[in-house]
Amino acid sequence: MRILGVIPARFASSRFPGKPLIDLNGQTMIERVYKGALKSKQINTLIVATDDIRIFEEVQRFGGRAIMTKTTHQTGTDRCAEVLSHFPDHDVVINIQGDEPLVNAQQLDELLSAFNDTQVQIATIVNPGVTVADLQNVNRIKVLSDAMQNAIYFSRSPLPNMHYAPSPDFPWLRHIGLYAYRAQTLSHLAQLQPCALEKAESLEQLRWLYYGYQIRLVNSTIETPNIDVPDDVEKVLPFL
Repeated sequence: MRILGVIPARFASSRFPGKPLIDLNGQTMIERVYKGALKSKQINTLIVATDDIRIFEEVQRFGGRAIMTKTTHQTGTDRCAEVLSHFPDHDVVINIQGDEPLVNAQQLDELLSAFNDTQVQIATIVNPGVTVADLQNVNRIKVLSDAMQNAIYFSRSPLPNMHYAPSPDFPWLRHIGLYAYRAQTLSHLAQLQPCALEKAESLEQLRWLYYGYQIRLVNSTIETPNIDVPDDVEKVLPFL
């Protein structure tokens, strides 16, 4: 099984423009993400997917591989699908977050191990460590699982409604937001039209569920901080 790692990296972030190129103790964020992902034992090919020449040139500077992709992509999944078209001999694609400079290769490998099951089409990471604050935070995505460890639903709300049977022991799961896909599945996902559920929650993965794709949930207690806005930089620096 050949695995393609893709790191989508945009310069024009609305909340933090140019963040892939910010300096983090002598290395740009995209360099830290790339070198962290290289430690994976399962990824055969690693590519930065960008629509900005400045990011492309930075990846070349530190010896990485990058591909210029279309500027019209709405999601990282779409960008991954375009990169896949250059590597038709790969079987699985992992979408690596470009704003996590502390990316953990063990977590990437945990996710990729899901594809040892030939029935898995898509896989993602969840964390069972959910707090009351997480349940109320719309930026913390909650996940419901079925008996086969496949996702039933993702939501910003604290599902399910516990009005009739309140239980502090409910097996809550929190979505980490790291995805991997079989190559053929990813090509199909890129052709799907957005649906009402996805728009209501602003969660792309609901589109996949809506069209009948299964998403295998992989439990992990590993979680690395991301840099979403400028204030996050100071939170991450001590860990570097």
